[in-house]
Amino acid sequence: MSTQDVVVVGAGVVGLSIALAAQARGLTVRVIDREGPSAGASAGNAGAFAFPEVLPLASPKVMRQAPKWLLDPLGPLSIPPQYALKIAPWMYRFWRASWPAEVRASTVALTELNAISKRALKPFLQDNDLMDMLHHDGQLLVYEGRSEFEASLPGWKVREDADIPFRHLIGDDIAEVQPGLHPRFTHATFTPEWYSISDPKLYTLALAEQFRAKGGEIVIAEATSLVDGGVQTSVGKMTGKIVLAAGAFSHHLARTAGVKIPLETERGYNTTLPPDAVDLRCHVTFGGHGFVISKLTTGIRVGGAVELGGLKLPPNYKRAEALLTKAKQFMPALKTTGGTQWMGFRPSLPDTLPALGPLPGRPDVICAFGHGHLGLTQSAGTAEIIADLLVGKAPAMDLSPFSPARF
Repeated sequence: MSTQDVVVVGAGVVGLSIALAAQARGLTVRVIDREGPSAGASAGNAGAFAFPEVLPLASPKVMRQAPKWLLDPLGPLSIPPQYALKIAPWMYRFWRASWPAEVRASTVALTELNAISKRALKPFLQDNDLMDMLHHDGQLLVYEGRSEFEASLPGWKVREDADIPFRHLIGDDIAEVQPGLHPRFTHATFTPEWYSISDPKLYTLALAEQFRAKGGEIVIAEATSLVDGGVQTSVGKMTGKIVLAAGAFSHHLARTAGVKIPLETERGYNTTLPPDAVDLRCHVTFGGHGFVISKLTTGIRVGGAVELGGLKLPPNYKRAEALLTKAKQFMPALKTTGGTQWMGFRPSLPDTLPALGPLPGRPDVICAFGHGHLGLTQSAGTAEIIADLLVGKAPAMDLSPFSPARF
């Protein structure tokens, strides 16, 4: 195969966004993926550009809630017993990342990355003729009672300081935004700058079409190891600068260069119901229960929760069923028949920040993985940052908090 300026490993939303941004800077780009475009987490996420989500998952609040959640095998957070020992080192790092000083630093970093991603999104969509897929319905985060709402207020102060718009709602005001919620949800907060895409799988496939139309090549191949000058694949060696954007599989490839990065897999579950399943006006987040109901042009998606179970254990679709049962309780008009279940792998690092920048010891390999729940959200910003690095331009933000060498 011919030499390219850049070989992007991974044809998900992050990898393809980077490929398009690199093309726009005049680079020749090849994308490789073992299954093809939009085969992983990019296909089944909730479809949200969650720019207001600047609080790291690793936090004192989550550490306080975790013991209760872990007692429920179908709750918001679970660790299969057969995976508990394997994930213990990652959990220790997660605990360390939840200390107040680390949380403050991670919040600052996430706020800046989300802001860059928000600024980059519309120009990116315009450049690729995809603005018609973007929607501005907002998000409603609901609370069961005053105490749960008041516990959230410090987080909203952080967002207020970052100039993120929102408004708190009580009682009947909630129904004006989203009718049909159970009255147990007495308080809510609406974030208008929470955008969504019409369907994340169709969006990622559209990115692939744009990339090919602009002269890019997508090769179905498995990247097996990083080698001098490029990457070895199941169809031969490919040379050029390497962008490692293989999601939950990225750390395996990094290890072939002698670099250990503590990437883990948050397995997420969902059920996509027909579009008429409920009159959904906006994205609704049930934060105390760890799941969302999102509105796509192709259906109503009920999903979320975290199962720290790695890449190899079989799916436990009882988790998807449990989410659907709760959704019916919380929105009684929801029709729960005719749905399609899905499980995907969110690539997550213990401090909630992605790995962005050169792989230690390999300046020709640029990391772009570990976005956790925010891969779609941060895709356009990540693409801009990585494309700048590829052409030797200083990125628009300090990347030291995201350094792959921080571990």
